[in-house]
Amino acid sequence: MNIFDVMKIPAYQSAKIIAGQSGATREVQHVNMMDAPDIADFLHKNELLVTTAYHLKDNPYQLSELIKQMAKRGCAGLGIKTKRYLDDIPKDVIELADHYEFPIIELAEDIRLGDIVNATLSHILDMRSKELQQAIYAHKKFTSHIMSGKGLQSLLKKVSAILQLPVILLDQHTKLISASHQIPIDTAKLKGMLRALSGPFFTCFSMLSDRKTYSVLPIYTHEKNCGFLLIPEMVPASDKGIILTIEQAANVISFELLKENALKQFSRRARNEFFSNFIEHSFSTHEEIKNRAKEFRLRWDQKYMCIAGKLDRNDKAISFTENQLASDSVFEFLEGELSSFPFPPHLFIKGNVGILLIEATDSWSEMHTAVIRFLEQFQTQVRIQFKRTLSFGISNICQKLIEVPDAFTEASDALHSGHLSRSTEFIQVYHVKDVPELLRLLPAEDLKKFYSATLQSLADRQQEDQSLLHTLSVYLETHCQISETAKRLYVHRNTVIYRLEKCEELLGKSLKDPETTMRLRLALRIQRLIG
Repeated sequence: MNIFDVMKIPAYQSAKIIAGQSGATREVQHVNMMDAPDIADFLHKNELLVTTAYHLKDNPYQLSELIKQMAKRGCAGLGIKTKRYLDDIPKDVIELADHYEFPIIELAEDIRLGDIVNATLSHILDMRSKELQQAIYAHKKFTSHIMSGKGLQSLLKKVSAILQLPVILLDQHTKLISASHQIPIDTAKLKGMLRALSGPFFTCFSMLSDRKTYSVLPIYTHEKNCGFLLIPEMVPASDKGIILTIEQAANVISFELLKENALKQFSRRARNEFFSNFIEHSFSTHEEIKNRAKEFRLRWDQKYMCIAGKLDRNDKAISFTENQLASDSVFEFLEGELSSFPFPPHLFIKGNVGILLIEATDSWSEMHTAVIRFLEQFQTQVRIQFKRTLSFGISNICQKLIEVPDAFTEASDALHSGHLSRSTEFIQVYHVKDVPELLRLLPAEDLKKFYSATLQSLADRQQEDQSLLHTLSVYLETHCQISETAKRLYVHRNTVIYRLEKCEELLGKSLKDPETTMRLRLALRIQRLIG
């Protein structure tokens, strides 16, 4: 209720606004009656003061200071019986009230202030009662609608019919969940404003990009923001009835979202347990795998590719629980983005790793560009929205569902390999490891022990004569061809024979033994790594 509404009350029939009429839209939530010099110290925001101005009768210019203080406190207005103790309101006071857009009401002489206060309070209480009744009615109607199993789409249409306004429901990432009408709206442009909202408070804002005003109420469950109820129109904050109806709708929607989330969690848990058992070879027969896979729409003869994703280690010290919650939020966001994935995806979670099982085509080259583009875009979104970085490991294409455990191992190896190199926000495609990469997986101390046990005698001799170890290395590289070794070293053939015999003497083993030559070649590879 504002000052204009107050003037319609019968007790104000003979009253009139004599100053500050442009501020008559100020909201009135309470009315007070007081005659005291320090009256302003006891007033509150949106409070209407009615007075006889007895304390101002000897100095009407103190009225200016009172108006300044009331305007500063956000009071609704001032009602004065001007004919009781003041002959008239000074002109400069009226100008000051106009400047502050602070309404001054001239009250009728023949009506008591007590009657004015009682009439005003009764009207406020009547309005509040009607608003509460409307809210209770709306809550019952919305709850009954949801309990009947008609779902969110039908509920939003019911809310829209009551409000006579279109209603849109967005999730916490501002993606469209449902709407009462087909309304073209670019939620990406609203994302920044919606993210800035804090707390479950009704808010209105305007966008310069589309020159529209939006009213929004965040929807919370367990102190967690799970969505936004958006109305692409201006809903005045003074219209308490409509706002209460919107709040009741938001409450019912939060319960429905909570129920849907519980069902999703059950489905995710069943899906994740199946995948975990599958890759750990817990199923006894192929037939059992086929039957369980059908529940999750996985086909036996379909080609698949596995993508493993994991949050990179955070520089800040965070607990395991905090990191797990962050991972859950990121993969929940990924689930919402999968509708735009270029190939049919299946999402599973194992610990803090998200696994995308992709229905693949015949070759990786056909899929490469589209898959990499999607993953890079998602990495950017995670960096902006969650302030974290995310990396992916990609497997080779497997020919059947039964080979998916191997594909998961490849994707995990590719992800682990990228993290070992201390990279972040990478996309690593699996490839078969060559000998140096396999050797790097072994502890450095073990490599040094193997090298010492195999070549130590030659390595010690190398300080005196460097030619022996070099000759042995070239001899093994040329597949034990003496002539080719001599040619590469630019020495006589007999010199090569002499050096090799010297090597056999120091090693105590024959260079014609395949096991010996294999160990020597491996030791020479290790020498390059630890060198």
